Amino acid sequence: MSTSTRPTVPTAPGRPALRRGTLVAGLLAVCTAQIGLAIPATLNGLFQSQLHPVGSQLTWISDAFLLPVAVLELTFGLLGDLLGRKRLLVGGAALLAVGEIVSTTANGIHQLWVGQALAGLGAAALFPTSLAILAAGAASTAQRAKVVALWAALLSTGGFVAPLIGGITATYGSWRWAFVAVTLIGAASALTSALCADESRAPEGRSLDLPGQLTIGVGLFALLYAIIQGPEDGWTAAPVLIALALAVLGLAGFVAAELRSASPLLRLDLFRNRSFAVASVITVVGMFSFLGTAYSVSIRLGPVQELPPMRTALAFLLLNGIALAMLPVTHRLLNAVAPRLLLGSGLLLIAAGNYWAAALPVHDHSFLPLIAPLALVGLGFAVTVSSVTATAVTTVPPHLAGMASATTNLLRDFGFTLGPAVIGAIALSRAGDHFTSTLGASDLPAPLKGAGTAILEEGGPLAVNGASNAPKLAALHPLAENALGAGYSVGFVVCGCAALFAAVLALLALRGRATDGEPTPVG
Repeated sequence: MSTSTRPTVPTAPGRPALRRGTLVAGLLAVCTAQIGLAIPATLNGLFQSQLHPVGSQLTWISDAFLLPVAVLELTFGLLGDLLGRKRLLVGGAALLAVGEIVSTTANGIHQLWVGQALAGLGAAALFPTSLAILAAGAASTAQRAKVVALWAALLSTGGFVAPLIGGITATYGSWRWAFVAVTLIGAASALTSALCADESRAPEGRSLDLPGQLTIGVGLFALLYAIIQGPEDGWTAAPVLIALALAVLGLAGFVAAELRSASPLLRLDLFRNRSFAVASVITVVGMFSFLGTAYSVSIRLGPVQELPPMRTALAFLLLNGIALAMLPVTHRLLNAVAPRLLLGSGLLLIAAGNYWAAALPVHDHSFLPLIAPLALVGLGFAVTVSSVTATAVTTVPPHLAGMASATTNLLRDFGFTLGPAVIGAIALSRAGDHFTSTLGASDLPAPLKGAGTAILEEGGPLAVNGASNAPKLAALHPLAENALGAGYSVGFVVCGCAALFAAVLALLALRGRATDGEPTPVG
């Protein structure tokens, strides 16, 4: 797409105030990216019933989108500096729209993966570029703080709007209409950026780090593949062992490449700062806990309990909507309380909500018992997501604040990517073992036991749960539902333990706090 002929926004002191068109384009871009990221979670039940994914295939729908975001976010931030941020806003939104078109027309799980991977590539460009183009156009420190807060608000808005789109379109139409809606939003974002945004770039001292990008891409993809497929294929299966070896080689190669690079994707010397290193661990573990919780909720309400999509949408409104409603409060708290205290408190709330959710019986299909634990998790996330970047950034010298923020965003999205992968693997493995043991101990007829075992071996416990809706297999349904309930209860417990560990680490090991009189970054 061609870009506007408006002059490039200067990056030197004395630059003009941020134009309204650029502001609107940047905010719409981040909202679009977050809607695309969040939309599949409300549709997992329909994916299971209509596309019939087996084993870990359902998990890969979410991670097909998340993986490009985690792996390529830093690279797209660099490309925006080199090539121009407006170009990336237009191209990223257009690519996201194309990916959603591919998803809309999917007749099988593999095409849906391709569509979500393309959409994830577009979102990987939009997340860092939208913030960079807003910050680059800000004429003062005060204005920069304001646009960053607006960017965070639109990020939360996307998380709030996505379940509404998914629930309404799936209830009154088809899951395909949800992707049509995101396609239209993506096209609107691309058009808005093309017509209204000013160009900006900052190529000085920047260059591509191809060895770093290649090694981290191979390392992270191989690691996630091994985590997802290990419980299903067996940890000694050749593909899993090869993936683990590639993960070790890729990540070791990334460290070596970054140590030699003149313009690294990731400044490894940041981790020599003890507080920043601790904050980085907290970021990955805490965000893993939150998205692992969200994934467990989507599977419990969708494929397991087979409730209407609007029920899942309501759950996600609780998880994400509180963060949006709390933004004015958390922004004030960040200026009054040490971010580490807010971070620790938020993670404790997430842990409490998960332990509560784990105790809920899976055969209770009413929504009321879920409200309180989900509200705790949502409130905890509202506090955590607003303070996690501030905590990391304020522990490093001011001249490294930009790199610290970018690194924290990468780690946050990597934690998000780990959530569905790890929790899906743990829960399905536990559910499979539980179903096998209870089926063997039951007094069901031998042919029915054989049918249950065959379905389990072919498609996993979610496939048994879906197939047992058939009258001939109805006696298997309580066993399958109870097994999945036990599996995802373990998932909630794992998320709770992760959040508790991160909270203790935050409260005991973090030392940094915001400098008096300086605005605290959020986002």
